[in-house]
Amino acid sequence: MTQMNETTTDAQHPRYGQHPDHATDRDRAPAAPAPGTSPAAAAHQEPGPAAPGGSVTLEYDYVVVGGGTAGSVIASRLTEDPDVTVAVIEGGPSDVDRPDVLTLRRWMGLLGGELDYDYPTTEQPRGNSHIRHSRARVLGGCSSHNTLIAFKPLPSDWDEWSRAGADGWHAAAMEPYFDRLLNHIVPVAEQDRNAIARDFVDAARAALGVPRVEGFNRKPFHEGAGFFDLAYHPEDNKRSSASVAYLHPVMDRRPNLRILLETWAYRLELEGTRARGVHVRAQDGTRSLVRARREVLVCAGAVDTPRLLLHSGIGPRGALEALGIPVAHDLPGVGENLLDHPESVIVWETDGPIPENSAMDSDAGLFVRRDPESPGPDLMFHFYQIPFTDNPERLGYERPAHGVSLTPNIPKPRSRGRLYLTSPDPEVKPALDFRYFTDEDDYDGRTLVDGIKLAREIAATQPLAGWLKREVCPGPEVTSDEALSSYARSVAHTVYHPAGTCKMGAADDETAVVGPDLKVRGLDGIRIADASVFPTMPAVNPMIGVLMVGEKAAELLGGENR
Repeated sequence: MTQMNETTTDAQHPRYGQHPDHATDRDRAPAAPAPGTSPAAAAHQEPGPAAPGGSVTLEYDYVVVGGGTAGSVIASRLTEDPDVTVAVIEGGPSDVDRPDVLTLRRWMGLLGGELDYDYPTTEQPRGNSHIRHSRARVLGGCSSHNTLIAFKPLPSDWDEWSRAGADGWHAAAMEPYFDRLLNHIVPVAEQDRNAIARDFVDAARAALGVPRVEGFNRKPFHEGAGFFDLAYHPEDNKRSSASVAYLHPVMDRRPNLRILLETWAYRLELEGTRARGVHVRAQDGTRSLVRARREVLVCAGAVDTPRLLLHSGIGPRGALEALGIPVAHDLPGVGENLLDHPESVIVWETDGPIPENSAMDSDAGLFVRRDPESPGPDLMFHFYQIPFTDNPERLGYERPAHGVSLTPNIPKPRSRGRLYLTSPDPEVKPALDFRYFTDEDDYDGRTLVDGIKLAREIAATQPLAGWLKREVCPGPEVTSDEALSSYARSVAHTVYHPAGTCKMGAADDETAVVGPDLKVRGLDGIRIADASVFPTMPAVNPMIGVLMVGEKAAELLGGENR
């Protein structure tokens, strides 16, 4: 083994993950950059103590696996103490000086490209088997890759977690962590409010009787139409991602922060029941052991966190033994409880081109509460100022030259999936079986049918109706619940919100992977802090929730290790 390259004070990170069944060069951890061209992107090699066999070991107080949404927060907060050293293991390159990443309006260009791990799903008998799950391979993680829609989880979301065994995570306890966030979170700016999106908001209010919401984070809501809050800088459309907000300001000023970029974490180092570090590999194939004097923080996301645990022998005994992976710790819940926000789509052709001003093409939307007993919204829509026909085209629909879309999605889905390994080779991607639309009472499928019906009511209402020429898909002739359900499920897509695969829970919950302190059950020196710990899915886009998990994790670590 040889030593890894390190970045000093900069925030460049490779997210743990990738490596498909047909592994390509794009899927392998690239080499860390040489000492560099700018303070933010520079790399500094620092020799560590030699390990057995001539390899090199690097050692820090904390090792953070994944420089993504939560990992960026934790690394930044821990290194506020100059006596604490932190290494961030990041599978992708830096986002510094990358306008293709930092410009929010260009987010769609990142999907399926070199900065996307691009995970397929298994066959979905009741859904779309062609869904690809984008996972970011760049510093900042999915906050560098997504639309930055910024909803604070609703009080009912946090309280649901508390009832599920996440003691201390109730709404009142979590509110202060939102106030601590460093991201620049604002409603969509006036200059970015597209005329057709404004008319959508007015039509939704008129058709459904829901209120206009100006600032979704100002107070809890059950229903409402409006422009979203985004984590961005309206003056130049630049992201306020986790890396931009938490790492960029400090990465050239904190010698106690090291970020290993283009570096893949493939196995945890365990000594008995204690995690001691992480085995990593650079793009050029060199391998190292990065040791943690205090703790390892796994923040690799809902796909790659359980993947790393499973390849380290932490997971369901039977599944590990079936693949010949030595069992280090039998933990049945690893990979279970796979959650997502599935959505469908209805598309209209417009009479002509749509104005181009927009923050990122889907910056307005709608929440509906169909069930008056529901503690929060039970149906959500994004309004796309583009004809979003990627999946309908597989069924023979054609993409119009100009159009708009509404994507009804399920805020509180009832179907549950699982993630599992198909090979002991860490290079092989795990299987993602979301089991979309498999809940016993078909709540999820019926929710999308209701969504298409409500979308049609909005489209038939002025002032939006004046823009629309015809319904492209599913088409006005598709009217029965059965036909609408078949269409909705066949073209279903993901909102890219996988969660829950290492869920937090009470001590008597055999499926819980971590406790309320985020410590992995039965092990020492290791915690998980990312969307994988979600016991249930928040009703809103989860990015802010993940940032808040990062803030709480940093506080837990600071309090316990002083």
